[in-house]
Amino acid sequence: MSRVVFLVIFIVVGVSITYYYVQPKEKDLEVINPVDLQPEMVDESVILERKGYGHKIGAFSFKNQNGEIITQSDVDGKVYVAEYFFTTCGSICPIMNQQMQRIQKVYLREPDLKILSFTVNPAIDTVEQMKRYALQHQANDDQWYFLTGKKEDLYGLARKSYFVLKPAEAENLGDAGGDFIHTNNFVLVDRERRIRGYYDGTSTAGVDSLIYDIGRLLKE
Repeated sequence: MSRVVFLVIFIVVGVSITYYYVQPKEKDLEVINPVDLQPEMVDESVILERKGYGHKIGAFSFKNQNGEIITQSDVDGKVYVAEYFFTTCGSICPIMNQQMQRIQKVYLREPDLKILSFTVNPAIDTVEQMKRYALQHQANDDQWYFLTGKKEDLYGLARKSYFVLKPAEAENLGDAGGDFIHTNNFVLVDRERRIRGYYDGTSTAGVDSLIYDIGRLLKE
């Protein structure tokens, strides 16, 4: 009888070990560098720096919806999602920020997750306007920052750090009718300020993937 029990245990353990090694393993999230992107999306100066490798989000300083200065130090060591939008957008921005509300709801009690919404139209999106918009979207002030400041700084960060602005669009920083303000990209950034993914902020499926990947980075 003991032989039978031993044989059964041996088979079960053997099958379990085999299953562990043959089942497909989940790949780590890639680290996205300038060389991995379309050249038109990357400022030439960034490509020359380290030949396009080892990229990290640059320093910034903007005011949030409460008039507080938010800098890179406020998200150091955090996982965060960044987007570019403007409050008077009537097309994709409302959809994107409804999706962003989903992200906030899932991770509302997670202190290591931040959301950064940069305006592309700071002439309209003052601190007061951003506050009204934040209230409309039930934003948690400690987690979701609506950021405004000088347009050249906002667009420079988009061009040289997040890579969501094309050169032709960068030449017309005040053009509220340009294609750039309609970018649907959400950018996922890890604790080391590295880009780990781009996601369609107008797609429920895309944001589902983002929510899942946020959880993976929080565990890293």
